[in-house]
Amino acid sequence: MSCAAVWRPTITTLPTPPDPAEETSATDTPEADVLRAVGALPDAPESSGAALLAELREHISRYAILPSVEALDAVTLWVAATHLQVAWHNAPRLAIVAPARRCGKSRLLDILVETVHDPLITINTSASAIYRTISDRPRTLLVDEVDTIFGSSRAAETNEGLRGLLNAGHQRNRPVTRSAGSGHQPRDFDTFAMAALAGIGDLPDTVMDRSVVIRMRRRADGEVVAPLRGRRDGVLLREISAKLALWAARVLDEAKALQPDMPVEDRAADTWEPLVAVADLAGGSWPRRARLACVCMVAAEEEAEEDSCGSARILADIRRIFVAHGDPDTLPTTAILASLNDDPEAPWAEHGRGGLTARGLAGLLKDYRISSANIRMPDGTQRKGYTFNRFADPWRRYCPRVHPVPPPGRAA
Repeated sequence: MSCAAVWRPTITTLPTPPDPAEETSATDTPEADVLRAVGALPDAPESSGAALLAELREHISRYAILPSVEALDAVTLWVAATHLQVAWHNAPRLAIVAPARRCGKSRLLDILVETVHDPLITINTSASAIYRTISDRPRTLLVDEVDTIFGSSRAAETNEGLRGLLNAGHQRNRPVTRSAGSGHQPRDFDTFAMAALAGIGDLPDTVMDRSVVIRMRRRADGEVVAPLRGRRDGVLLREISAKLALWAARVLDEAKALQPDMPVEDRAADTWEPLVAVADLAGGSWPRRARLACVCMVAAEEEAEEDSCGSARILADIRRIFVAHGDPDTLPTTAILASLNDDPEAPWAEHGRGGLTARGLAGLLKDYRISSANIRMPDGTQRKGYTFNRFADPWRRYCPRVHPVPPPGRAA
């Protein structure tokens, strides 16, 4: 198959956010429009890669229960993408996370060990040992029990080098320089390599932002998987891996030249591009399924980020408070704090001994360049408070789905 023969679909770009007076519903979001456009894509001509991906997908689903159809497709495409690492500019991480033990994280990692390109599996290896194993033909790094590395502030600080390695290795040509040899001469070490990281709880934000996130969960009654026995089942999985490697060698030139149309932007597009490229190379229904998985899973992670205790949670909650008050031009600090601390499902009442204070609120908003000011109340008095306009731009940037705010100059 020549490069010109690779199927290139056209994806509708994200539309303007809907009416800011109401919080978006599941059927009235920017992602919903993209999903409708992606869902209407016709199947492409199939290559031998489509059958290989289907075979791999079937085996993964036999031994592990993934949280969704989209997650199963994403893992399948990620595995295939490891066999084409030399073609990519970005090396997506696969974050396999769960809220508790016995959710299938290690089982999924066992499958990856047998199917990815040149696996390097570790539990607690130093960053220096890892980057000394990475070359211009990178291996696939598999890390189990990653919560022991990043699960506490002390552990995370101790393993800051590994986090830096994982962040740098997401993009090609980001080496680390270290002294090496008896003469202690400076030497650049490659960091570029795809990596799967399994653990309890979320990984550091900078790693999650570079990852295809698989949120595993315990099997429910009636959900059955086949036992995975290395001596018996490992042979079958390694045969699939070998066939994927042969297919990857045949399409390598096409993969290097391919620039797939992406339904997402920015770092999400960088992370998902190798998976979508593999789908386009394979053809069949895979181009559509890859983009559906991309849009759904990226949107789910963005929503989770908005609702997390850190990051944009404070902006999202204050946006809801302004809407509840009719979107006034100003709100006093006392009114904002009362609403935040009175919300039983929000973390703010536990923010310190007496709940979130005016000083604490100012600290949370400082990074967004939002500060309080003297505002005039209807009775003519002045109080400390916040203005709608100071929040508008951060709301559009960090929590666009929570009662969307129109861009400047556009009517609501």
